[in-house]
Amino acid sequence: MNSLEQLSQLTTIVADTGDLTAIARLKPVDATTNPSLITAAFASGEHDELLSQIKGLDTDTAIDTLTVALGHQISQLIAGRVSTEVDARLSFDTDATIAKAHDYIERYAKLGVDKERVLIKIASTWQGIKAAEQLEKQGIHCNLTLLFTDTQARACADAGVTLISPFVGRITDWQKAHENRQDIAISDDMGVNSVKSIYQFYKSHGYHTQVMGASFRSIEQIIALAGCDLLTISPALLDELANSQLAVPRQLSAADNITAKPAALSQADFEKAQESHPLNSLLIKGIDGFIAAREKLVEQLIKA
Repeated sequence: MNSLEQLSQLTTIVADTGDLTAIARLKPVDATTNPSLITAAFASGEHDELLSQIKGLDTDTAIDTLTVALGHQISQLIAGRVSTEVDARLSFDTDATIAKAHDYIERYAKLGVDKERVLIKIASTWQGIKAAEQLEKQGIHCNLTLLFTDTQARACADAGVTLISPFVGRITDWQKAHENRQDIAISDDMGVNSVKSIYQFYKSHGYHTQVMGASFRSIEQIIALAGCDLLTISPALLDELANSQLAVPRQLSAADNITAKPAALSQADFEKAQESHPLNSLLIKGIDGFIAAREKLVEQLIKA
Protein backbone atom coordinates (compact mmCIF):
# COMPACT_ATOMS: atom_id res chain seq x y z
CA MET A 1 0.00 0.00 0.00
CA ASN A 2 1.11 3.54 -0.61
CA SER A 3 1.45 5.99 2.27
CA LEU A 4 -1.99 7.53 1.75
CA GLU A 5 -3.67 4.13 1.83
CA GLN A 6 -1.81 3.24 5.02
CA LEU A 7 -2.74 6.56 6.62
CA SER A 8 -6.41 6.18 5.73
CA GLN A 9 -6.54 3.00 7.82
CA LEU A 10 -5.51 4.96 10.91
CA THR A 11 -6.98 8.44 10.42
CA THR A 12 -9.96 10.07 8.71
CA ILE A 13 -8.64 11.87 5.63
CA VAL A 14 -10.00 15.36 4.95
CA ALA A 15 -9.27 17.43 1.83
CA ASP A 16 -8.26 21.01 2.56
CA THR A 17 -9.46 22.65 -0.65
CA GLY A 18 -12.32 24.23 -2.53
CA ASP A 19 -11.18 22.64 -5.79
CA LEU A 20 -14.07 20.42 -6.91
CA THR A 21 -11.97 18.57 -9.46
CA ALA A 22 -9.38 17.67 -6.83
CA ILE A 23 -12.05 16.55 -4.36
CA ALA A 24 -13.72 14.32 -6.95
CA ARG A 25 -10.35 12.77 -7.80
CA LEU A 26 -9.05 12.30 -4.26
CA LYS A 27 -12.31 11.07 -2.70
CA PRO A 28 -11.73 12.25 0.89
CA VAL A 29 -14.23 11.53 3.67
CA ASP A 30 -14.64 15.20 4.67
CA ALA A 31 -13.56 18.53 3.21
CA THR A 32 -12.57 21.85 4.75
CA THR A 33 -12.64 25.32 3.28
CA ASN A 34 -11.55 28.72 4.53
CA PRO A 35 -11.74 32.26 3.10
CA SER A 36 -8.37 31.89 1.37
CA LEU A 37 -9.36 28.61 -0.29
CA ILE A 38 -12.75 29.98 -1.33
CA THR A 39 -11.13 33.05 -2.87
CA ALA A 40 -8.70 30.82 -4.77
CA ALA A 41 -11.54 28.57 -5.94
CA PHE A 42 -13.52 31.43 -7.43
CA ALA A 43 -10.40 32.94 -9.00
CA SER A 44 -9.85 29.69 -10.91
CA GLY A 45 -12.80 30.29 -13.23
CA GLU A 46 -14.32 26.95 -12.24
CA HIS A 47 -17.31 28.66 -10.64
CA ASP A 48 -18.23 31.35 -13.15
CA GLU A 49 -21.80 30.03 -13.30
CA LEU A 50 -22.20 30.60 -9.56
CA LEU A 51 -20.75 34.08 -9.88
CA SER A 52 -23.36 34.93 -12.48
CA GLN A 53 -26.12 34.02 -10.01
CA ILE A 54 -25.21 36.63 -7.41
CA LYS A 55 -25.40 39.68 -9.63
CA GLY A 56 -27.13 42.55 -7.84
CA LEU A 57 -26.71 41.15 -4.32
CA ASP A 58 -24.95 43.17 -1.65
CA THR A 59 -21.41 42.04 -0.91
CA ASP A 60 -22.09 40.18 2.35
CA THR A 61 -25.10 38.33 0.92
CA ALA A 62 -23.19 37.49 -2.25
CA ILE A 63 -20.25 36.01 -0.33
CA ASP A 64 -22.52 34.02 1.98
CA THR A 65 -24.42 32.70 -1.04
CA LEU A 66 -21.22 31.68 -2.80
CA THR A 67 -19.72 30.13 0.33
CA VAL A 68 -22.71 27.88 0.94
CA ALA A 69 -23.16 27.11 -2.77
CA LEU A 70 -19.56 25.89 -2.92
CA GLY A 71 -20.08 23.86 0.26
CA HIS A 72 -23.18 22.31 -1.29
CA GLN A 73 -21.23 21.28 -4.38
CA ILE A 74 -18.50 19.80 -2.20
CA SER A 75 -21.07 17.87 -0.15
CA GLN A 76 -22.21 16.10 -3.31
CA LEU A 77 -18.69 14.74 -3.83
CA ILE A 78 -17.98 13.41 -0.33
CA ALA A 79 -19.65 11.05 2.11
CA GLY A 80 -18.92 13.10 5.20
CA ARG A 81 -18.95 16.70 6.34
CA VAL A 82 -17.95 20.02 4.85
CA SER A 83 -16.51 22.76 7.05
CA THR A 84 -17.73 26.27 6.28
CA GLU A 85 -16.09 29.22 7.98
CA VAL A 86 -17.86 32.16 9.58
CA ASP A 87 -16.78 35.64 8.43
CA ALA A 88 -13.49 36.27 10.25
CA ARG A 89 -14.57 39.84 11.00
CA LEU A 90 -16.95 38.32 13.56
CA SER A 91 -14.21 36.48 15.45
CA PHE A 92 -14.65 38.57 18.61
CA ASP A 93 -18.46 38.81 18.49
CA THR A 94 -20.26 35.84 20.04
CA ASP A 95 -23.81 36.84 19.12
CA ALA A 96 -22.96 37.73 15.52
CA THR A 97 -21.10 34.43 15.09
CA ILE A 98 -24.11 32.48 16.34
CA ALA A 99 -26.42 34.38 13.99
CA LYS A 100 -24.15 33.77 11.01
CA ALA A 101 -23.90 30.06 11.82
CA HIS A 102 -27.69 29.74 11.88
CA ASP A 103 -27.89 31.61 8.57
CA TYR A 104 -25.43 29.16 6.99
CA ILE A 105 -27.32 26.15 8.33
CA GLU A 106 -30.61 27.55 6.98
CA ARG A 107 -29.00 28.18 3.59
CA TYR A 108 -27.65 24.64 3.50
CA ALA A 109 -31.06 23.24 4.45
CA LYS A 110 -32.67 25.03 1.50
CA LEU A 111 -30.15 23.25 -0.74
CA GLY A 112 -30.95 19.89 0.81
CA VAL A 113 -27.84 19.57 2.98
CA ASP A 114 -28.59 18.30 6.49
CA LYS A 115 -26.93 20.14 9.37
CA GLU A 116 -25.24 16.90 10.43
CA ARG A 117 -23.11 17.18 7.30
CA VAL A 118 -21.94 20.72 8.07
CA LEU A 119 -19.27 21.92 10.47
CA ILE A 120 -19.27 25.63 11.22
CA LYS A 121 -15.68 26.85 11.36
CA ILE A 122 -15.00 29.51 13.96
CA ALA A 123 -11.73 31.13 15.04
CA SER A 124 -10.58 29.95 18.48
CA THR A 125 -10.98 33.26 20.29
CA TRP A 126 -12.75 33.25 23.64
CA GLN A 127 -15.80 34.79 21.97
CA GLY A 128 -15.70 32.24 19.17
CA ILE A 129 -15.42 29.35 21.62
CA LYS A 130 -18.39 30.65 23.62
CA ALA A 131 -20.40 30.93 20.39
CA ALA A 132 -19.52 27.34 19.54
CA GLU A 133 -20.55 26.20 23.01
CA GLN A 134 -24.05 27.61 22.48
CA LEU A 135 -24.28 26.31 18.91
CA GLU A 136 -23.35 22.78 19.99
CA LYS A 137 -26.17 22.88 22.55
CA GLN A 138 -28.48 23.87 19.69
CA GLY A 139 -27.38 20.89 17.60
CA ILE A 140 -25.04 22.78 15.28
CA HIS A 141 -21.59 21.20 15.11
CA CYS A 142 -18.47 23.34 15.12
CA ASN A 143 -14.85 23.17 13.97
CA LEU A 144 -12.67 25.56 15.96
CA THR A 145 -9.85 26.77 13.77
CA LEU A 146 -6.74 28.95 14.03
CA LEU A 147 -5.78 26.98 17.11
CA PHE A 148 -2.17 27.28 18.25
CA THR A 149 -2.05 26.81 22.02
CA ASP A 150 -2.94 24.28 24.71
CA THR A 151 -5.07 27.00 26.32
CA GLN A 152 -7.25 27.30 23.23
CA ALA A 153 -7.53 23.52 23.01
CA ARG A 154 -8.53 23.20 26.66
CA ALA A 155 -11.20 25.92 26.35
CA CYS A 156 -12.62 24.21 23.26
CA ALA A 157 -12.85 20.92 25.14
CA ASP A 158 -14.56 22.68 28.06
CA ALA A 159 -17.10 24.03 25.55
CA GLY A 160 -17.80 20.58 24.12
CA VAL A 161 -17.10 21.51 20.51
CA THR A 162 -17.18 18.75 17.90
CA LEU A 163 -13.61 19.18 16.70
CA ILE A 164 -10.61 21.47 16.67
CA SER A 165 -8.06 22.24 13.96
CA PRO A 166 -4.61 22.86 15.46
CA PHE A 167 -2.33 24.42 12.83
CA VAL A 168 0.88 22.43 12.50
CA GLY A 169 2.69 24.25 9.71
CA ARG A 170 2.15 27.78 10.93
CA ILE A 171 3.65 26.85 14.29
CA THR A 172 6.61 25.27 12.50
CA ASP A 173 7.03 28.40 10.37
CA TRP A 174 7.08 30.47 13.57
CA GLN A 175 9.63 28.11 15.12
CA LYS A 176 11.93 28.37 12.10
CA ALA A 177 11.81 32.16 12.18
CA HIS A 178 12.11 32.38 15.97
CA GLU A 179 15.04 29.95 16.16
CA ASN A 180 16.59 31.20 12.91
CA ARG A 181 16.94 27.74 11.38
CA GLN A 182 15.30 25.91 8.50
CA ASP A 183 16.12 22.29 9.25
CA ILE A 184 14.02 21.02 12.13
CA ALA A 185 13.77 17.32 12.90
CA ILE A 186 10.24 15.97 13.20
CA SER A 187 10.98 15.03 16.81
CA ASP A 188 11.72 18.72 17.53
CA ASP A 189 8.89 20.13 15.39
CA MET A 190 6.79 22.34 17.66
CA GLY A 191 3.78 22.09 15.34
CA VAL A 192 3.78 18.29 15.36
CA ASN A 193 4.45 18.11 19.08
CA SER A 194 1.65 20.58 19.79
CA VAL A 195 -0.92 18.30 18.16
CA LYS A 196 0.48 15.27 19.98
CA SER A 197 0.22 17.10 23.30
CA ILE A 198 -3.36 18.21 22.66
CA TYR A 199 -4.40 14.75 21.48
CA GLN A 200 -2.97 13.06 24.57
CA PHE A 201 -4.58 15.66 26.86
CA TYR A 202 -8.00 15.09 25.30
CA LYS A 203 -7.79 11.31 25.34
CA SER A 204 -6.33 11.03 28.84
CA HIS A 205 -9.14 13.17 30.29
CA GLY A 206 -11.97 11.62 28.28
CA TYR A 207 -12.95 14.65 26.23
CA HIS A 208 -15.09 13.86 23.19
CA THR A 209 -13.82 16.76 21.06
CA GLN A 210 -11.95 15.39 18.05
CA VAL A 211 -8.54 16.61 16.93
CA MET A 212 -7.97 17.39 13.25
CA GLY A 213 -4.39 18.35 12.47
CA ALA A 214 -4.17 21.06 9.80
CA SER A 215 -1.79 23.34 7.92
CA PHE A 216 0.92 20.87 6.95
CA ARG A 217 4.21 21.66 5.23
CA SER A 218 5.37 18.11 4.45
CA ILE A 219 4.22 14.51 4.34
CA GLU A 220 6.69 13.77 7.14
CA GLN A 221 4.64 15.99 9.46
CA ILE A 222 1.49 14.16 8.40
CA ILE A 223 2.98 10.70 8.89
CA ALA A 224 4.20 11.76 12.34
CA LEU A 225 0.55 12.27 13.35
CA ALA A 226 -0.84 8.98 12.00
CA GLY A 227 -3.64 7.90 14.29
CA CYS A 228 -4.92 11.41 14.96
CA ASP A 229 -8.72 11.55 14.74
CA LEU A 230 -8.65 13.46 11.46
CA LEU A 231 -6.03 15.19 9.31
CA THR A 232 -6.97 17.86 6.76
CA ILE A 233 -4.47 17.85 3.91
CA SER A 234 -3.96 19.88 0.74
CA PRO A 235 -4.35 18.13 -2.64
CA ALA A 236 -0.63 18.53 -3.34
CA LEU A 237 0.34 16.66 -0.16
CA LEU A 238 -2.39 14.06 -0.67
CA ASP A 239 -0.90 13.35 -4.09
CA GLU A 240 2.58 13.16 -2.58
CA LEU A 241 1.35 10.64 -0.01
CA ALA A 242 -0.30 8.60 -2.77
CA ASN A 243 3.01 8.48 -4.63
CA SER A 244 5.03 7.58 -1.53
CA GLN A 245 5.90 4.14 -0.22
CA LEU A 246 7.02 5.38 3.20
CA ALA A 247 5.77 3.24 6.06
CA VAL A 248 3.00 4.83 8.15
CA PRO A 249 2.95 3.28 11.62
CA ARG A 250 0.46 4.47 14.23
CA GLN A 251 1.90 7.37 16.22
CA LEU A 252 -1.13 8.43 18.28
CA SER A 253 -3.36 6.12 20.31
CA ALA A 254 -6.18 6.49 22.79
CA ALA A 255 -5.13 6.67 26.43
CA ASP A 256 -5.15 3.49 28.52
CA ASN A 257 -6.36 5.30 31.63
CA ILE A 258 -8.81 8.20 31.90
CA THR A 259 -8.21 10.77 34.65
CA ALA A 260 -10.52 13.48 35.95
CA LYS A 261 -10.96 16.59 33.83
CA PRO A 262 -9.42 19.78 35.21
CA ALA A 263 -11.69 22.66 36.20
CA ALA A 264 -12.99 24.68 33.27
CA LEU A 265 -10.99 27.76 32.35
CA SER A 266 -12.46 31.16 33.13
CA GLN A 267 -12.31 33.96 30.59
CA ALA A 268 -9.75 35.74 32.76
CA ASP A 269 -7.53 32.64 32.92
CA PHE A 270 -7.88 32.09 29.18
CA GLU A 271 -7.02 35.66 28.25
CA LYS A 272 -4.11 35.84 30.70
CA ALA A 273 -2.59 32.65 29.29
CA GLN A 274 -3.12 33.75 25.70
CA GLU A 275 -1.68 37.22 26.20
CA SER A 276 1.56 35.78 27.57
CA HIS A 277 1.84 32.98 24.99
CA PRO A 278 4.32 33.62 22.14
CA LEU A 279 2.02 31.90 19.62
CA ASN A 280 -0.98 34.13 20.36
CA SER A 281 0.23 36.44 17.59
CA LEU A 282 -0.50 33.66 15.10
CA LEU A 283 -4.19 33.75 16.02
CA ILE A 284 -4.42 37.48 15.29
CA LYS A 285 -2.36 37.10 12.13
CA GLY A 286 -4.59 34.25 10.98
CA ILE A 287 -7.78 36.25 11.53
CA ASP A 288 -6.27 39.21 9.67
CA GLY A 289 -5.26 36.88 6.83
CA PHE A 290 -8.79 35.52 6.45
CA ILE A 291 -10.21 39.05 6.48
CA ALA A 292 -7.73 40.01 3.76
CA ALA A 293 -8.76 36.96 1.71
CA ARG A 294 -12.38 38.02 2.02
CA GLU A 295 -11.50 41.52 0.83
CA LYS A 296 -9.74 39.99 -2.16
CA LEU A 297 -12.90 38.03 -2.97
CA VAL A 298 -14.90 41.27 -2.73
CA GLU A 299 -12.56 42.79 -5.31
CA GLN A 300 -13.13 39.79 -7.58
CA LEU A 301 -16.90 40.15 -7.25
CA ILE A 302 -16.74 43.84 -8.13
CA LYS A 303 -14.78 43.02 -11.28
CA ALA A 304 -17.02 40.09 -12.25
